[in-house]
Amino acid sequence: MKCPACGYLDSKVVDSRPTPDGSIRRRRECLSCKKRFTTYEVVETLQVFVLKKDGSKEPFDRAKLLTGVLKACQKRPVNAEDVVADIELELQNSLNQDVTTKEIGEMVLTRLKNLDEVAYIRFASVYREFQDLETFLAELKKLRGKKK
Repeated sequence: MKCPACGYLDSKVVDSRPTPDGSIRRRRECLSCKKRFTTYEVVETLQVFVLKKDGSKEPFDRAKLLTGVLKACQKRPVNAEDVVADIELELQNSLNQDVTTKEIGEMVLTRLKNLDEVAYIRFASVYREFQDLETFLAELKKLRGKKK
């Protein structure tokens, strides 16, 4: 960090504290002139965009995903908030700016399959657009086959 007083390129951190807005306040001391100064560090997040089936593109909306997962997990012992937070973290860490609705749906299904089979089937029935009872039964058979 360049000293604002003398321009020297090295300093040491004397104190670090988180701020209410999520940044980090650092008190620094120049190794050359011994002057102290304050810097603020902000975590840079990547804006994730969702590529929809119709070809349109929109910013990732956590609330939309949470609504769908909450419906699937209704009256089930699954914390939908944790599922969505996990997916959101994975999307941020992937460094991929564009993600398809299919990829997001599969991420939800993978997590729900491991947590609760009923929530998994509920989400799958909407996400995979089950048209009839046969499709529903076929998914149940696949789930049962993998369980054994």
